[in-house]
Amino acid sequence: MEQDARKIRRALLSVTDKTGLVEFARELEALGVELISTGGTARALREAGLRVKEISELTGFPEMLDGRVKTLHPRVHGGLLYIRGNAEHEAAVREHGIEPIDMVVVNLYAFEKTAARAGVRFGELIENIDIGGPSMVRSAAKNFRDVAIVTRVGEYGALAGELRENEGCLSLKTRWRLAQQAFATTAAYDSAIAATLETLAEAGDPEAVAEPDGTAMPSALRLHLPLERTLRYGENPHQRAALYTDGSGTGVAGARQLQGKELSFNNLVDLDACWGLAEEFAEPAVAIIKHTNPCGAATGGSVREAYEKALAADPVSAFGGVIGINRTVDAEAATEIARLFTEAIAAPGYTAEALAIFAAKKNLRLLEVKPARSGWMIRQVSGGALVQDADRGQVSAEGLQVVTKRAPSEAEIASLLFAWRICKHVKSNAVVYARDGQTIGIGAGQMSRVDAARFGAMKAVLPLTGCVAASDAFFPFPDGLEVVVEAGATAVIQPGGSVRDAEVIAAADRLGVAMVFTGMRHFRH
Repeated sequence: MEQDARKIRRALLSVTDKTGLVEFARELEALGVELISTGGTARALREAGLRVKEISELTGFPEMLDGRVKTLHPRVHGGLLYIRGNAEHEAAVREHGIEPIDMVVVNLYAFEKTAARAGVRFGELIENIDIGGPSMVRSAAKNFRDVAIVTRVGEYGALAGELRENEGCLSLKTRWRLAQQAFATTAAYDSAIAATLETLAEAGDPEAVAEPDGTAMPSALRLHLPLERTLRYGENPHQRAALYTDGSGTGVAGARQLQGKELSFNNLVDLDACWGLAEEFAEPAVAIIKHTNPCGAATGGSVREAYEKALAADPVSAFGGVIGINRTVDAEAATEIARLFTEAIAAPGYTAEALAIFAAKKNLRLLEVKPARSGWMIRQVSGGALVQDADRGQVSAEGLQVVTKRAPSEAEIASLLFAWRICKHVKSNAVVYARDGQTIGIGAGQMSRVDAARFGAMKAVLPLTGCVAASDAFFPFPDGLEVVVEAGATAVIQPGGSVRDAEVIAAADRLGVAMVFTGMRHFRH
């Protein structure tokens, strides 16, 4: 046993999340540890047959003010903070009858879960701000050389094992690790409270719904993204990389990997791109992505139909790509997808038959993804970060402004809206050719809009005649429009807003095509 190991003789347990608590408390009791507890935690331990001392017996005060005051007492914090072996501290605690507390097991009121609940009342939000818990966490963590602070349920098993192996003692190395976790916990907790309250326009009536103001960006960017795992490398082998998550278990970062090799940095970036595109659609949709740009995307009556249409748009580029699907993948779709070399698939689920088919491709990475709530988009720049709302902009048929003499047909409008949604997920400058819920050609990431139009047509392997075209921003001159019409487009969707809109509209009328303005652009840098 190491010299700096500390014997755990008395532990204070006060938790919101009681997962695994009874089992851990039994381990402590078996080692002769005295258990002190509060309120609901004490009841849960007693119901499990454990001997528990109420906090009020320790402090000499009852829990009061609806539980707001129970552990805020010198006999709690003195027992945590006094330095063992310090003569002055030892004399002070003897004088005031303060006994040592060697371990604190605490997790905090579920403020973030409460704040995330639709229709939460302002008063309930405020009551879920924990005071005593963070205070104990900080006291115990500050005095980590003598006290163990446990804030994570996942630590119970390892700690019980170490205590059994070392006759009820914990090493300094373990106590230091627990203290680091503890300060990270309180930092994240306070950040979540500050970030949430900052969104509220005013101190509302306790019974009123806590409505976010939503008109301003936060005064400070507060992020708490725990490390999920380190990655083999970043975009390139000489770069270090890791994945951090918001803990929600949603989106690509929170996805469950069902099979396949370890995900790479580039896999995750591409999977996020294809999942975001597939999520745009209510009907079955499939997006095949290469280097964050779609090489094919389509909708259909089934996942198989949507996949076959997406693949047909550019089967060469699809090789070695990643696939996003917005429906459960069934055996029919899996059979077709398995014919192609694919790095990874993101979908909300897979049938047992589909999983059996994919199992033969052991390197194929399968992700089960839950939809994520759209929030901010954050991009680091030298010396800081840029933050913006996620691009949730949509247009409907009713919102389109027909600016040409010829109005688009009903079929053209459907294709235009489809192409517009795809264009939103293509790097600027972007021009997308599409027809009947299927991309035909995609011009992505070009420095010139004319080149984007030419490149999209050049990439087409399906006939362009009778397709429509979407441009992520306005045509500054008629030349870009002339290219898409020459390629075979009969209708065009674009934001409008150029000083030369009149010239572009006149060109469309001269060429006999329909054109609509959205009043919204979709730059993607």
